[in-house]
Amino acid sequence: MTSDKKQIRLKEIVSPAFWEVHQQVREGKVKEIVLKGGRGSTKSSYAGIELILRLLEQKECHAVVLRKVAGTLRTSVFSQICWAISALGKDDKFKSTVNPMEITCIETGQKILFFGLDDAGKLKSIKLPFGYIGVVWFEELDQFAGEEEIRNVEQSLFRGGEYSLCIKSFNPPISARNWANRWVLQKKEGRLVHHSTYQTTPKKWLGERFLQDAEHLKQANFEKYRHEYLGEAVGTGASVFGNLRIEPIPQDQKKQFERLLHGVDWGWYPDPWAYNGCSYDAARNTLYIYDELTRVRTTNQQTAQLLKQRGVCANEQCEESLVADSAEPKSCGDYRVEGLPCQKAEKGSGSLAAGMKWLQGLKCIWIDAEQCPDTAKEFLEYEYQRDRQNGEVMEGYPDCNNHHIDAVRYATSKIWKRRGQ
Repeated sequence: MTSDKKQIRLKEIVSPAFWEVHQQVREGKVKEIVLKGGRGSTKSSYAGIELILRLLEQKECHAVVLRKVAGTLRTSVFSQICWAISALGKDDKFKSTVNPMEITCIETGQKILFFGLDDAGKLKSIKLPFGYIGVVWFEELDQFAGEEEIRNVEQSLFRGGEYSLCIKSFNPPISARNWANRWVLQKKEGRLVHHSTYQTTPKKWLGERFLQDAEHLKQANFEKYRHEYLGEAVGTGASVFGNLRIEPIPQDQKKQFERLLHGVDWGWYPDPWAYNGCSYDAARNTLYIYDELTRVRTTNQQTAQLLKQRGVCANEQCEESLVADSAEPKSCGDYRVEGLPCQKAEKGSGSLAAGMKWLQGLKCIWIDAEQCPDTAKEFLEYEYQRDRQNGEVMEGYPDCNNHHIDAVRYATSKIWKRRGQ
């Protein structure tokens, strides 16, 4: 147990946004924490503090801190770790050197080693006095070459030992197509993804100048403010949907959904079969997307069973609806044979544009990223095409990588078609 004195000390140096994260790490509930967010969120400060706390607790393990370029280590993560040690009041327990760049716990001999991946060969020659590498921190994750490079490093460093914790921190790049923004949507057991902004940081830590600069950018260029200070991947100007909220939907909120809407886009291979469960709140002009399934090479009978296992339209008296692409009337018939009240989406001239404009005009499309990672990826990455000659955004909606978008459009078709009429 952490003493009361230590708890008070931590609350003096750790932003309230990270208290729950720290608790889960301390209790061993997570093996990887992904810290993303905007400027002033203090995520790097928290990462440094958590790294030191884990070393003090796990006496047999060492830590490695990584940046893509070695030349950035001394003025960033090395300084950050030195600050964390001092903030925790542990200056007398550690000694540091810059050549080689490392920090050593005087009492135990545990080491914190710093490397840049512009010379990845150095990782293969790490020599430890004892024990194993148990804590690894990737700072500015998006600057690394990609998921494969990260995985190779982890495989090289995490070898043996009872304890492991991987920390990854970054400011989300502006484009949703960036590998880090796409990677963070993937579900993985033992991973905790946390998003933070300056708004949860004590104001006295940031200072009046920081807050004034943030407010000025908010008024002058709201999109840049969203990206830089709120850590949102706002897109490059060609994004189709600018009204997305990508985060878990609380269970108590799901229980309040009055009418469930279900949509299916048929597929086989290479196009996937896509299903989505939604609920529309007219008062708040918000569409909640709470469920998804994605399959390839799966028969109609098999996908029908998947939906029934999900409880889709299980009660014939309920107001739920299931609408699917009318391009395959036989598939809709297959579902009805299986006991699902599947209806064909009504199509006609301008129906695609009408449905897309309705989705774009919503105040918010709230996608539960934990339950619907494929859907979140599609909506985030869906962009208008640009003219190859002048780079101008072209009219029309690209017919690619939009299977869940179509499923959502079918699910809500009765709403937007009624409004259009």
